[in-house]
Amino acid sequence: MASINGGIIGKLNATSETTFNARTTSFTSSGTLTTQAGTSELEYLVIAGGGGGGSRFGGGGGAGGFLTNLGGTKTSVSGGTDYAVTVGGGGAGGVVSGGAGTGGAGYGTKGSNSVLAAGSITSTGGGAGGAGDSASMSSFTGGSGGGGAGRFATTGGAAVAGQGSAGGNGSGTSMGGDVFRGAGGGGAGANGSNSTGTDNTANGAGGAGTANAITGSSVVYAGGGGGAGGASNQSTNSAGGNGGGGDGSCTGPTSGSAGTANKGGGGGGGAYIAPNNRVGNAGGSGVVIVKEAASTVSVASGMWNLQAVFNNRVADTWV
Repeated sequence: MASINGGIIGKLNATSETTFNARTTSFTSSGTLTTQAGTSELEYLVIAGGGGGGSRFGGGGGAGGFLTNLGGTKTSVSGGTDYAVTVGGGGAGGVVSGGAGTGGAGYGTKGSNSVLAAGSITSTGGGAGGAGDSASMSSFTGGSGGGGAGRFATTGGAAVAGQGSAGGNGSGTSMGGDVFRGAGGGGAGANGSNSTGTDNTANGAGGAGTANAITGSSVVYAGGGGGAGGASNQSTNSAGGNGGGGDGSCTGPTSGSAGTANKGGGGGGGAYIAPNNRVGNAGGSGVVIVKEAASTVSVASGMWNLQAVFNNRVADTWV
């Protein structure tokens, strides 16, 4: 029987099928996602850069914002299309200017946003850690909030709803003499720990991150940075949150640590070790991961051209 092929009635122009395997693409720096031809929807994990820790009894930096639709409603996209991807950098640690004293301390820097243009997904950079003798940090919002500084009672930074947790509060309570500790930055899964007058590893620890298995293996991302101590009598750093949070520094092991790259961890706070303030640690960079399901596309070879029609008619094979 005759078939319709691009306006010519005649021989059937058969289709072919192309199969695209499932694909997971990880971006550790900014770039472009080109979807496969058969992709109509996708899943994502978008982690922003973590915030930097503050200096002088500094609070830990907040983790970068954590956004995912894995296992939920997928994002609609067009196949074979370019989408911009921005991976946020970690915020710098708080600087110090001059020697001892409040005036020489500096807040950390907020982390940078990560953005997936497909679906217009924006994850907010982690909040800055508190510094010196700072007071309320209510205006220091991040994906997760930064921890308050230790010397005076300091409210931690707030988190963006649905992206993370708040930073812990600095108590302003001495551990004896001029010995204080900053609070932990918030993580994707838990608030940063408040600082107290007790010297232990849980004091001022960063908030825990959250696990995600978009790559096929469960990985924890976006832990908050630990708060810093100082002056004397402290033998342990405040731990960063599981998921890339950096440790805060203190008198014994003086060096804290930065947030882990491509996990969006907050940076650890910088200590006060008489007579000088110490710099805070940087937050870790973010990551964007995209998962496309397997798909099949049916493709016709095209409309019959006039030469093909002529050849088939001459051969008497045009039906």
